[in-house]
Amino acid sequence: MSMKKKDIILVLLVVLSVITFLDRTCITFASLEIKADLGIDQSGWGWVMSIFTLSYGLMQIPLGALGDKVGHRWVLALIVVWWSVFTGLTGMAGGLLSMLAIRFCFGIGEAGASPCSTSVISRWFEKDRVGKAQGFVWAATRLGGAAAPFIVIPLVASQGWRFSFWLLGAIGIVWAVAWIIIYRDKGGSKLAAAKEKRSIPWREIASHRQFWIICGMYFFYAFGSWFFFTWFPEYMKQGRGFGADELKYAVAIPFLMSMAGNIAGGVLTDRLTKRYGVKTGRKALGTLSLSVSAVCMVLAAFIPGKTAVFIFLSLCFGIFDLMLPSAWALCIDLGRRYAGFVSGAMNTFGNLGGFCCSLMFGYLLKETGNYNLPLYMIAAMLLLSAALFAFINPAKPIVNEEQ
Repeated sequence: MSMKKKDIILVLLVVLSVITFLDRTCITFASLEIKADLGIDQSGWGWVMSIFTLSYGLMQIPLGALGDKVGHRWVLALIVVWWSVFTGLTGMAGGLLSMLAIRFCFGIGEAGASPCSTSVISRWFEKDRVGKAQGFVWAATRLGGAAAPFIVIPLVASQGWRFSFWLLGAIGIVWAVAWIIIYRDKGGSKLAAAKEKRSIPWREIASHRQFWIICGMYFFYAFGSWFFFTWFPEYMKQGRGFGADELKYAVAIPFLMSMAGNIAGGVLTDRLTKRYGVKTGRKALGTLSLSVSAVCMVLAAFIPGKTAVFIFLSLCFGIFDLMLPSAWALCIDLGRRYAGFVSGAMNTFGNLGGFCCSLMFGYLLKETGNYNLPLYMIAAMLLLSAALFAFINPAKPIVNEEQ
């Protein structure tokens, strides 16, 4: 029964991850139609892409801490309802200002998904299974990204861009209802819930060197990953000349590569950790994959044509996401019972990196008209992430376990 309960919880988190990225990436596949309809230029669209990332990043810590403090049954359900409402409202935007306000509020809700999911995993799964569980959850986000072009592009063509947001918003509400019905915070009693209510040792965490290294590492990693979540479809269409039918596969396959990378990375990090210890199992895998992906990003920018960019960006996305389960498992290794707070902080810095990437990409594009130039910048950020990953010591928890 215990294993069955864990499997049900993991399935719910996997489905949530698919919904999360469908809602998040929907706007990228309708970008040209939305910009034309609402009269938004490239720099303005950079703000639309980045404003979500800003609020998403800023709310990671408070929502992760809230889940740790009071439990995840109602916290996770309420934040899914919140962002689903604003997903629907995106389809009612009338101009740049209203779109900015809606996407900012949308980001507030989505911010709680990853840290709360991480905390749920830390409570329900043994230490030697958390990497694999994280791998499936993060692979599901990429499945959402891969499915998005096949869902959104035909929907936009047949029903208009607004309808796709209304439909996706409704799906999120259904998930929230299912979560409330099925999930119970571990322990299932008021006494257990009371034990979950603990103060966060902010000062101890913030004074630890490992905490800042992991946050910096994720800032530079996310600077690269958010290219795929924001500008990637337009880059392939406008920068490399992929047609609408080609675009579905040109975008979906890199996301599928990323999904495979997450699953493989989750299995690898647990196996390597079990055999060689957490230093090899977590940080060696992360450092190597980030370094190789930076090379792929440079090659994608440098070599002209459709085939080369498709191959190297697919490899880049798949290889650097080998490290993602390791990074989130590190939050459990280092944060222990405060994994929600630590993962929320890490993801806050990651999304600040994504904010910078989305914004700088738009301004570089407006000033130069060169779609390849930002890719060199992204490659440099991935190398910095690899360097910082090498300095993480997952054998030293941030918080004293006796607290």
